[in-house]
Amino acid sequence: QLQLAESGGGLVQPGGSLRLSCAASGALDLYSIAWFRQAPGKERERVSCIDSIYGRTYYQDSVKGRFSVSRDNAKNMVYLQMNALKPEDTAIYYCTGRFSDYCMRDPDEFDYWGQGTQVTVSS
Repeated sequence: QLQLAESGGGLVQPGGSLRLSCAASGALDLYSIAWFRQAPGKERERVSCIDSIYGRTYYQDSVKGRFSVSRDNAKNMVYLQMNALKPEDTAIYYCTGRFSDYCMRDPDEFDYWGQGTQVTVSS
């Protein structure tokens, strides 16, 4: 079992930065962790993922070069650094876990979800 809790969301102006944190209980090193987001009226989409064994990272095209995902298994933490934020990044962001060495795009492949944290990018 894995429990996840996000923090770090908030209101930021366009061009600003936020760092989301995901605190995990359980053996985090056994799980690949993804960040999904969902904006009103839109489907959930995977923003980024970091796999369990090699720490390989994956990003949605729209956030490449702006977002960076990292993990600290010793602290049971995963982070999403978000820079150069745009209004279209506004959404609820979810930390999710998959008991696997591999990342997947489909949210149904992830069994463990946090409660989400709101990110609003607006002037």
